[in-house]
Amino acid sequence: MASLDPNLMFLTESALQIITDAEALLITAGAGMGVDSGLPDFRGNEGFWKAYPPMQKLGLSFAEMADPRWFFHDPTLAWGFYGHRLNLYRSVTPHSGFTLLRKTVERLSGNGFVVTSNVDGQFQQSGFEAASVYEIHGSIHHLQCVRPCTPEIWSAQGLKIEVDPTSFRATSELPCCMRCGALARPNILMFGDPNWVSTQADHQRATFQNWLDSVRNKRLAIVECGAGTEIASIRNISERTARISGSRLIRINPRDYHVPIGQVGIPLGALDGLSRVLHES
Repeated sequence: MASLDPNLMFLTESALQIITDAEALLITAGAGMGVDSGLPDFRGNEGFWKAYPPMQKLGLSFAEMADPRWFFHDPTLAWGFYGHRLNLYRSVTPHSGFTLLRKTVERLSGNGFVVTSNVDGQFQQSGFEAASVYEIHGSIHHLQCVRPCTPEIWSAQGLKIEVDPTSFRATSELPCCMRCGALARPNILMFGDPNWVSTQADHQRATFQNWLDSVRNKRLAIVECGAGTEIASIRNISERTARISGSRLIRINPRDYHVPIGQVGIPLGALDGLSRVLHES
């Protein structure tokens, strides 16, 4: 790691002190958390098109591609996109920042919780208990009916989607609903998505609220990583929780690191920031 300037040293030392004094840890994470694991950065069309060149030829942005209508109008294109992402997320190893966070929670006797907008399952893959993770946008590792005919979701384990690397279209058999036989889709909240089955996310949200209630009288630290401003769901959860609970927020973000007065913003990527703050905690 390169040497820090005095201001960054002060910020990382302040963050370390907050975590050292904490009795409970809330981890909040956006898309930037996965970049250091080798996952694509979809910030802006350039990043998206670099990862998915055929979408540039079609003139489709990430928001336009992440639209549930494709499962009705062009299923092989829809499952080519999400099938490629499913295969990618399965193959990627979470970076060491996840381990640093998990070990910090372990030092707090397991008194931690994760709230993430990511659908990749990297927290669970790195050893976090599924019961302590709230995935606000769902998970690519679960499926649902496109209609949907049922509020039930099911695991995508065993599902293999073959994708043509040139067209990014699915070439294998597409998954079907276990109940009605219609097309199945990932249990992910997409843009303009009235059919997302939120059953699991609703349960996770209730579990998260119960956990917050259980640490009401404890010193709570919040570590936020890679949450941008374009879709500010995670940032809003971090700031609202800090405001209501009177806890301290540590925001790690190379660009959008600005924080409310009294909180700590560290202008670094997730892995770099976590490595500097947590290696001594």
